[in-house]
Amino acid sequence: MKLTFDEAVKATGAHVLEIDAAPSYVEVGTDTRTIAPGQTFLALRGEHFDGHAYTREAVERGATLLIIEDPECAVPGTTTLVVENTLQAFLALASASRALFRGRVLAITGSAGKTTTKAFAAQLLAVRYGARILAAPANENNEIGVSKLLLAADNDKHDVLVIEMGARHYGDIETLARAARPDLAILTNVGDAHLEIMGSRERLEETKWAIFSTGARAILNAQDVTSIRRAPSLARPAHWFFSGGVGSDIPMHGRVSAIAGAQHWLEIDGDRDDAYTIDARVPGVHNRANLAAAIAAAREYGIEPQQIVDAIPEIELPQGRYERIALPNGVVLIYDAYNANAAGMMAALDAFAVEGAGRRIALLASMAELGEGAADLHRRVGGHAAATKVDVMLVGGEFAGELARGARRAGLPSERIVPFMSNEQAASWVRSNARAGDAVLLKGSRKYKLEEIVEELRR
Repeated sequence: MKLTFDEAVKATGAHVLEIDAAPSYVEVGTDTRTIAPGQTFLALRGEHFDGHAYTREAVERGATLLIIEDPECAVPGTTTLVVENTLQAFLALASASRALFRGRVLAITGSAGKTTTKAFAAQLLAVRYGARILAAPANENNEIGVSKLLLAADNDKHDVLVIEMGARHYGDIETLARAARPDLAILTNVGDAHLEIMGSRERLEETKWAIFSTGARAILNAQDVTSIRRAPSLARPAHWFFSGGVGSDIPMHGRVSAIAGAQHWLEIDGDRDDAYTIDARVPGVHNRANLAAAIAAAREYGIEPQQIVDAIPEIELPQGRYERIALPNGVVLIYDAYNANAAGMMAALDAFAVEGAGRRIALLASMAELGEGAADLHRRVGGHAAATKVDVMLVGGEFAGELARGARRAGLPSERIVPFMSNEQAASWVRSNARAGDAVLLKGSRKYKLEEIVEELRR
């Protein structure tokens, strides 16, 4: 939304310098490489950058307003808003933009599946809203990404915003929710992600649950212990989702959207119980749960069941999620290493277990930010890999030893566990040992950059 200059000053509580040159409207950019004439440059600070060093460049490129913390970085002749914290100012402007937006806002958070659920929801909502949906690319889910999306909303172009919300620190989701004020919110699950930073499981749960803090109608996972326990605190009954057998135990209050296998969708609403035949081509129970969550959102936004059934076969996973890559030598890589936590690792291994392949080779890097329980969680993942009967397991990263230990304890022979010290070494092993008909799963934390292995093997 375009905010007026006065609206921007009010939202940020800024001290104004050189007001005589003030533009009528504020359209925010944070990167001088893409700033357009007439835009506002907001100088963010980060671990490895400081936008205050580029204020003069921004003006030279056409910025007509600066938002900064340090008045010493003002450019003579350019109107400037001096604020205490530019990131907080960005959020304040985003919140002001949201207040002007007349459409619907769907927010999504969780320890795993956020980006996939967002992609599925956007695709299903397009059945009704077409191009009038605005969703962030990739996983731009922090204060910067959410602020950019809210400020990009336009009543003339958009009817629905689909916002992914991530959290690395205690309280992050509440901050984002208060800016976005969603009317509908999906909590995919509460797992073990970022425990090291959050400090405790309780703080993690509180952080995720805050997505409902501004009154959003809840869409909850019927197989998530936290959601089942906390649901009675909601002002309205939740819309539940899950993937599994139709006879699975589910909370029978509120609406339910369930996917059984890949061919059946069951919707329960009060005394009504409707079943539909679908063609869900997404791999893995966990991805079908993400699809069920997206279906629940589509139903809450009034999309008819048959429209959903017709759209499901065309649903696509976002890039980097169980992405199938055929190599010239007949080996298939399955790249699912955009990020990883224990639940996601085991879910990917479950999906991999049903791959029709000569041999199934699991190339697993370590997970990050798991705190005191990291070693145990890695042993559990290693044990799960052995239980899914992978033929060979490659292990790397900080907790490679624990992955291997868990696999050995679960019965995978030591000679079928291969440690790797670098992505180059892992790629070399795959090139030398994998043969036509084999499938190789790449899964691990983003910090280990497993995409380098894909790039090496494609050469």
